[in-house]
Amino acid sequence: MRERRTRPDARPRTARPARPARPAGRAPRSPRRSRRGSPQLRLRAGFVLIAMVFSLFAARLVQLQGVDPGQYAAMAAAAGTRTLTLPAQRGEIFDRFGEPLADSVEGRAVIANPAETTDDAPAVAAFLARELGVDYTTTLRKLRVKGSQFQYIARHVPATKADDVLAAAKAQSDDVDGFKGLFTQRDPIRIYPAHDVAANVLGFVGEPSKKADVEAGRTYQAYGGLEEAFNKALSGKDGEERYEFGAGDTRLPLGNNTTVAPVDGQDITTTIDRDLQWYAQRTLRQAVIGAKARSGIAIVMDTQTGELLTLADYPTFDAEDPASAHKSDRQARSLNLAYEPGSVEKVLTMAALLDEGKVTPRTKLLVPGQLDRQDRPIKDHWEHGLIKLTLAGVLAKSSNIGTVLAADRFGSGELRSYLEKFGLGAVSGVGLGGETRGSIPEGPAWTSQVGDRIAFGQSLSVNAVQMAAAVNTIANGGVRVDPTLIRGEATRDDGTRVGTDVSTTRRVVSEEAARQTTKMMQLVVDPEDGVAPAAQVPGYSVAGKTGTAQRVGTCVVDGVKQGCYDGTVTVSFAGFAPAENPRFTVYVALQAPTVAGAGGGATAGPVFSKIMGQALQRYSVPESTAPGKKYPVEW
Repeated sequence: MRERRTRPDARPRTARPARPARPAGRAPRSPRRSRRGSPQLRLRAGFVLIAMVFSLFAARLVQLQGVDPGQYAAMAAAAGTRTLTLPAQRGEIFDRFGEPLADSVEGRAVIANPAETTDDAPAVAAFLARELGVDYTTTLRKLRVKGSQFQYIARHVPATKADDVLAAAKAQSDDVDGFKGLFTQRDPIRIYPAHDVAANVLGFVGEPSKKADVEAGRTYQAYGGLEEAFNKALSGKDGEERYEFGAGDTRLPLGNNTTVAPVDGQDITTTIDRDLQWYAQRTLRQAVIGAKARSGIAIVMDTQTGELLTLADYPTFDAEDPASAHKSDRQARSLNLAYEPGSVEKVLTMAALLDEGKVTPRTKLLVPGQLDRQDRPIKDHWEHGLIKLTLAGVLAKSSNIGTVLAADRFGSGELRSYLEKFGLGAVSGVGLGGETRGSIPEGPAWTSQVGDRIAFGQSLSVNAVQMAAAVNTIANGGVRVDPTLIRGEATRDDGTRVGTDVSTTRRVVSEEAARQTTKMMQLVVDPEDGVAPAAQVPGYSVAGKTGTAQRVGTCVVDGVKQGCYDGTVTVSFAGFAPAENPRFTVYVALQAPTVAGAGGGATAGPVFSKIMGQALQRYSVPESTAPGKKYPVEW
């Protein structure tokens, strides 16, 4: 038998006393009641509790809607959802070598939340007016807009300045947090590094003027030039950020936050040579001032490709400060200004006659001192009696009378047809807006006397790019190539595709007719036979033509305003070099010079010489070989 062990510390067991026996005859004990109470009691208590909760909600609702709604509306305004525009980066505009003509740099928009600035509005408005140069009254009104949580105070502020302003705002109030309700967001700044260089081509951008655009946070409104013509492509597409915020304008990290990233705008590369454009503008400026002229234009065109290396205008403007210039000086006169071309147009008349086989450069003409035709006599720019000139001599001396006599050989409509093929009367399609088509009379308007004047460059109108492209047709062997301003291809806002990739060519006159016209044009700058020796370029042979045309203005006849010659003139010179293998065509026109002796050869010729010489040297064009035999001028 196993011995039972006990623990040393175990309490000794004692016997449990026996339960006393129930007395006989006593009833058994009833079962114990539940402590939870009856179901009816619990149900009553639940209803009472629910009623108390609903009473609390009802009291709170009365307080919110009836007792003190202003306080709680203000609390609600301090917390909510904000939607911000994320401005796209505007595309850059480059010159042909990738140098920036228009660029975008980092900037900020300074924004106010009127829900938090209302109490300090006057002080905040004064602070912002002082720091940002904004109008105090306008700013104060924005800071007090009821129900608004977002108001633009200043756009396109340099990033460092905007940061400094916000830092200073925190120290401008007795409140420990400073002025409340001011914040910033990304807002790129458009800059024009070269200021006035090609400004008339570029245009400029400014603040949105329409209320809807301002409220929608549109970054810019484009004005003129490439900025306006290609605004959609350059602008890109703004993005959007929506987030929840609480009191103190604090973004709620666990709130509903969504972001749609912006799509940056497309870059545009132009055919402009920034350095040559700078030189052309400075040279043109000196000429306009020296001749006391109203304005001037200078164009450099690549003979074979049609690319425009310069479109210079004077007066011009600084694209960084367009407001300081007159509106008319912010336009591209090279495309927007229509005028009569004068004797430069004789090149087209001669080329058409040669192409039709109606004349040769040696065709003999008897040129009187005055030609009586229809409504008025035709004269030359110099006094002379009856002289014997060849067709080449007529061009070299720029004889109106000789040109009309030669043009008598055209059949009906022939000259007009050629002028259209040269590109006159139609927009050039370089891509800028507001281009004038010019005009060529047609139908009954082309009378015999009008036809006479058109032959030597009056009674029709052109723009400078049209005229440059027409003369370039001769330089390019009789093939017209579209003038272009965009390298590659770009799409205007109206859907038109332009650029070197979509330019076209067409033959206007034969290669032989172009060659003969070129040799005739070389006589124009000949020191012995021509009228424009000042247009020569040292080391290079030049083919060119002068122009002096009466300008159309406004006069009053019998109390009615109408167009008439106003006594001023347009002087011009168009040419190309080297004549034997043309590389560039340059066209210069000055409007309304007032100095004595102003003319195409004496006034525009030297400008041509300087700009052409600069272009040939810049592109390392070899100098000309020995000149060939000249055509005779007289017979």
